[in-house]
Amino acid sequence: MDKILLHPTYFGPVSQFVAMLKAKEVVFENEDNYQKQTYRNRMYIYGANGKLLLNIPIKHTGNKSGHQKYRDIRIENDFPWQKQHWKSLENVYRTSPFFEFYEDEFFPLYHQNFEFLMDFNYHTLELVLECLQTDIPFTKTSEFILEPKGMLNGRTLVEAKNRKPKQLETYPQVFQEKFGFLNDLSIVDLIFNEGPNAVNYLQQQELSLF
Repeated sequence: MDKILLHPTYFGPVSQFVAMLKAKEVVFENEDNYQKQTYRNRMYIYGANGKLLLNIPIKHTGNKSGHQKYRDIRIENDFPWQKQHWKSLENVYRTSPFFEFYEDEFFPLYHQNFEFLMDFNYHTLELVLECLQTDIPFTKTSEFILEPKGMLNGRTLVEAKNRKPKQLETYPQVFQEKFGFLNDLSIVDLIFNEGPNAVNYLQQQELSLF
């Protein structure tokens, strides 16, 4: 796979990072309209009661069309979402093998304000690549690409609803004995459970986007 078109996400699903590592170059869609119920502002982790949703609240504009560019979406920081998300990550992954190893890297992300969702998501991407100790060459679009040419369209990987999760190989998870393996959760689940081996896991996965 030479080049793939993806959306920047909030600690996106494992499958998205498999796609990134399989490609020689990643292009991020920066000029699309924002859509609800996607990994742009949500991630799923493995909670004590199963799959747990962490959602970033956003400010809604009053324009009649309802359309708003993803890059213009502002985070609703009047709601203490960062405190809640950090507490959830601590509660869930404190007993995982590598949470303490990465804790100091994740902490600042949840203790400083970000105005724009896309800006925050690029910071999460930088953090993941740092944890994986890998470089992924990427560029950003300057206009919306309706029909990608010369690249694979991986934008469906952003859909959190109405998309069957990509089947990936199992790895140890914190609450696996209670509910079994939960497939294609946020990349943070893989990082906190597998640590430095996470990048090897990603490279070994097969991923079909069709």
